[in-house]
Amino acid sequence: MKESLERYDRKLDLAAHAAWLYYIGENTQEEIATKLKVSRQMAQRLIALAVSEKLIKFRLDHPLSECIAIAEALRDRFELSLCEVVPACGRDTFNGIAVCAATHLETYLVAKTPTVLAFSTGRTLRSMVEQIPPMNQPQHKIVSILGNLSHYGRAGRHEVVMHLSDRVGSQAYPVPTPVVATNIEERELLQTQRSFITVKALVNQAKATFVGVGQIDWNAPLHQDGFIDDHEVTELIELGAVGEIAGWAYDRQGILIEGGTNDRVAGVPLEQSTQRLVIGVAGSLQKVETILAALRGKLVTGLITDDTAAQAILYSADARD
Repeated sequence: MKESLERYDRKLDLAAHAAWLYYIGENTQEEIATKLKVSRQMAQRLIALAVSEKLIKFRLDHPLSECIAIAEALRDRFELSLCEVVPACGRDTFNGIAVCAATHLETYLVAKTPTVLAFSTGRTLRSMVEQIPPMNQPQHKIVSILGNLSHYGRAGRHEVVMHLSDRVGSQAYPVPTPVVATNIEERELLQTQRSFITVKALVNQAKATFVGVGQIDWNAPLHQDGFIDDHEVTELIELGAVGEIAGWAYDRQGILIEGGTNDRVAGVPLEQSTQRLVIGVAGSLQKVETILAALRGKLVTGLITDDTAAQAILYSADARD
């Protein structure tokens, strides 16, 4: 009897995995069969089972045991307050991560108690916002931790705070500065504005902060969006930067870089405090070194990522110790 139940649980686990790949990752049944090492007919039956067992609602409603095990390993290794790992979905991995992040974000948004929530910007966070159903929650404050403008006033494509505020009816507090100021004097002047001081105080009250984790290299997000130029990205690489959170560049140990654009970041300071819940929302093999460094430096105290990246992070961490 026990063996039969274990087999059924394993089948449900496979069904949930197949459903995730199909509905979230937009894989074909043939692609799912290849990834799960089953026949195409079995993949079809697994998806049908997920539907019949009501594992699927708006989001997947069944835990994935392998992902849970990896998440627990990451949580223990880096002393995380929160860790979620989702199946990698190939070409749309970031979307699966965004769906999972939205689940956590929604738990804060539906609360009646007034809450302050803080955000950086980025493609995955913007996708997370797209998963949030419309609601009317004017009691909350949605706060940005960095601006959304380049040196020359060009706006970034993946702004989060205003978009989320429009979606849920909460109060919005964007940072009224560029991501990186043109010089130190300009940064200091911008940060004396009353609006910036107000935002900074709210960020310090945030119950949770959701941040993207970006790599530092040629055509990295900061570079692509025009927040830093060719000279600045080259300088950061030469200074040993491998990643950035909210514009703040850091090295392989998760230590903030001295000099470079860090002298001119006009957003809220990135504090390495284990007392605050700062959730990194990022995945893919391309970002393994970047995420690992952020974990080592305690720049994030929570993580939502995919299983491929999570396994590589654990492997890399073991190899370096």
